[in-house]
Order: sequence, then C-alpha cells, then structure tokens
Amino acid sequence: MTTDQISQFEKKIIIRNIERGDFDKIIALQNICFPNMGPWKLDQLESHIRTFPDGQMCVELDGDIIGSCSSLIVNFDDYLEQHTYSEITDKGYIRNHNPRGGNLYGMEVMVHPNFRRMKIGRRLYEARKRLAEQRNLKSIIVGGRIPGYHNFSDKLSPRSYAEEVLQQNIYDPVLTFQMMNGFTLKRIITNYLSDDADSENFAALLEWNNIEYRPSINKTLYKMSFPVRICVVQYMMKKIDSFEEFATQCEHYVDVASDYKSDFAVFPENFTMQLLSFLDERSPSLAVRKLTTYTTNYVELFSELAVKYNVNIVGGSHFVENNNRIYNVAHLFRRDGTIEQQYKLHISPNERKWWGINGGSSLGVFDTDCGKISIQLSSDIEYPELSRIVAEEGAQIIFVPFCAEDRQTFLRVKYCAQARAIENQVFIVTAGTVGNLTHVDNVDVQYAQSGIYTPADFSFSRDGIAGECSENTETVIMAEVDMETLERYRKSNDALSFKDRRTDIYSLQIRT
Repeated sequence: MTTDQISQFEKKIIIRNIERGDFDKIIALQNICFPNMGPWKLDQLESHIRTFPDGQMCVELDGDIIGSCSSLIVNFDDYLEQHTYSEITDKGYIRNHNPRGGNLYGMEVMVHPNFRRMKIGRRLYEARKRLAEQRNLKSIIVGGRIPGYHNFSDKLSPRSYAEEVLQQNIYDPVLTFQMMNGFTLKRIITNYLSDDADSENFAALLEWNNIEYRPSINKTLYKMSFPVRICVVQYMMKKIDSFEEFATQCEHYVDVASDYKSDFAVFPENFTMQLLSFLDERSPSLAVRKLTTYTTNYVELFSELAVKYNVNIVGGSHFVENNNRIYNVAHLFRRDGTIEQQYKLHISPNERKWWGINGGSSLGVFDTDCGKISIQLSSDIEYPELSRIVAEEGAQIIFVPFCAEDRQTFLRVKYCAQARAIENQVFIVTAGTVGNLTHVDNVDVQYAQSGIYTPADFSFSRDGIAGECSENTETVIMAEVDMETLERYRKSNDALSFKDRRTDIYSLQIRT
C-alpha cells in the first residue's frame, strides 16, 4: 500500500492542555461520564486554565475530545486527610493552587464510554506522572470515587469493600483502575463528594509516589518564613543633560537596593520622562515619540543592572511605540536576565489628550524567584477587577508604579492600593515620582508618598503599612514582606474577604 492509502487508516490521538475553546466539549463530556453529578461551570474551567494550565489536560482523537483530567498542586500536609472535595479544590476554582507545593492533587479523570478500551485513562495518568516528575513533586494524591460501593453497602463497610477490591474479589471501575496504575490506598474519606450517590459520599484516599523525587533545601518549602525584601525608589524628577546622567542616577538606587540585599527595586511610572528635559521638543505629542527612541537604551540599562546587582527590578514605566501607536509599558527585569512587560490598561484623560497613549489589552501574572507578582500602572489599581483576577491566578505582590500631579490624584492611588491589599489578601507596593520638570510640558509637578501595604490583620504590620516614604521627598524605603505568613493567613479563618467570596452568585471572567 502507498503512504496515502495507509494514511486513511491512521488515528491521531493527541494529549494536550485544555484551551478555552474546549470548554463546551469538556462540559458535554462530563455530562456523559457523570450524568448524575453537576458538571463544571464555565467560570471554574476559566479559573483552572488561568491558575494552573499545565494541570488541565485532554485527549483528542481526530479532533474530538474523548477524555480529560484536571489537577492542582498543594502541600498536602496543610490539609486534613479527612478533607472534602470542595475544600481541597477551593469549591472547584483551584485558587488554592500552590506552585511551591509538593503534591499534585488529581481532581478528576473522565473518558467517554465509547472509548474506554483504548487505554485513554492510562494515557492521562501517565501524563500526570510525567508532570509530577518534571516539577519534582513528591507524589500524586487523589480522592478516588468508589462508584461500585452502593451495590455492597448493605453488607460491607467502605473499608471492607476497598480491601475486597484490592484482593481483586470485587471489580470497581475507579478503584481497580487506580490500583492498576500504581496507586496505594491510604485511608477511606467520609463525606467527600456530596453528589456522589453511587459511592454513598465515600472516597478512597490514594497516593502514587514519585521515585524520581529529589529532596532539596528549598526556602519556600522548609522555612517557617519566606521574607522578601523590597526597596521602593521615590524618584526625584529634575533636569538632566544626557541619558548617561539618567543612567547614573538609576544605577545609584539599584546599588543601594543591592547593598541592603533587596529582592526587588521598584521605580515609578513615567520616570523616564526625565529624559525630555534635554530633548529639545516642546510639543508633547512629538516629545513622547522622541522618548520612544530611547527604549533600547532603557531596556539594556535595566537588564544589565538587574543581573549586575542581583536584584529584580520593576523598572517603572516607559513609553513604547508599536505599529505607530504609543503605549505606556511597565517592565519587570528579573535578576536571571529575563524580561516581562505589562501594558497600562486604563489610560488617563491627560495621557490620551497630550501624548496620544493607547491602552493595552492583556493582564499578566509573572513568576519570580520570590513568588508570583503582577504590575498595575497607576490608575489600573483603581479598578478592583484587575487585582481580583491576578490574585485568583496566584499573585502575592502587586507592584503599582504611579505618577501623580497633586495630592487628590495620589490619594486615589493610595486608598485603592490599600483596599486591594485587604480585598485580595496580597501585598501592594506603590512607587511614585516627586519634584518637577520645568522644561517639560504636562510634567510640571509631582506628588507622592510611596509605600508597601499589607492586609489589615494581626499577622501584619500595624495599620496595614509595612513601610512608607516621607511625602514629596527624594528617598528610598525598604521593608520585608513574608510570603509564608501571607499563605498561612489566606488559609486561616481570621479574614474571609478572599476565600469566602460568594462565587455561587457572582463571578469574574476575562474576555478573550
């Protein structure tokens, strides 16, 4: 037979990550596989792929989805062995996903009934095992249904039923499969899944141990605290005569941050507009286009400083030209040399009027060696939806470079920053400009009191302020925030503003 003749008999099975366009198919598959149980909601599936996309997998056969599985990472020691499905999955939204955790927790595996003799479930379990090995996780843990138990519940306890399955005297479609895939039974869980009538709400707690696991001394896993030191630069806007003079000022502040062993150095929004003081252009719209010609110099400078001084730098913001449009863009310069960008989303009337700035269209959460962070430029922090979204995606620190011309504008940023810290149980860091540029139109005066804000509770600083600069003074401020304290606080019952949101009556989604 020719290659073309053979190709007509080929079946293309693909294991891949779930995408937004798959949601309707996943829900339809769930209704087929579990007809008596409620399927995922769209906002739950959205939360899954935003929070932990690598843990959401599906099997595609000739373009149709015939199987899927969902997972999250936890430190299982943080939970009781007698947990419920709702507790371990955050009511199905997995906002409790812990990228620094040691265990992969399997939420669900499903295979279309017409394809259950094709080892689809085994393929998904093997993909999970590869994921655990790639991330050096200690084990995979599942709360496995025992759907055959209702047929024996009048004469066997759940434990006795599980033992009979282990002895292969009884076949259970889930427990038998999991045992065949290398999982060991740890205990029986009661009241695990409220709508699992076939299992009579019992489940088997099972674990697969990763024999390739390499224990390491990791400060995020083995320390009772994980301090992150932050240096905020309250930058003075004053006349300079060259880019080299600007670079010297910036290096001075990064050097200071490094001397104090800071993990982050944070610069304000629009501070590169200081360059306009030596660019001979009075028209704001033309001046800002001249400013964009320094983008390469700016990126090279801060990328080199981050590596040289071993400090992650939130490089304020700089105006960037893309496709003949001007954007206000924040940059994260990691100390490993990598760079991220966050475009300002909400443009102020002055930015639009004087400089023709356009708004961005995407919101990022960035991994760093100190945890997940997000950047929101100035007025973006005044829109609570943005902070809620990045907090759901795991952000623990939100950096807010800002530029305010008067006290009222500054207070909007400050009060909203403090509100976002309380609402989302995150740390918020603001950095603003002070001084004035007499030679630059529309950058006349500046007003700032930069700060590092915490949730308001016993675990944190008095008044919810870890540190705050003096008003309208060129200075730096340093403070430490503890990421482990934040994680413990989020899991406590002291404050409920993030964990106990009423997602049964409201939700938040990003439009694609």
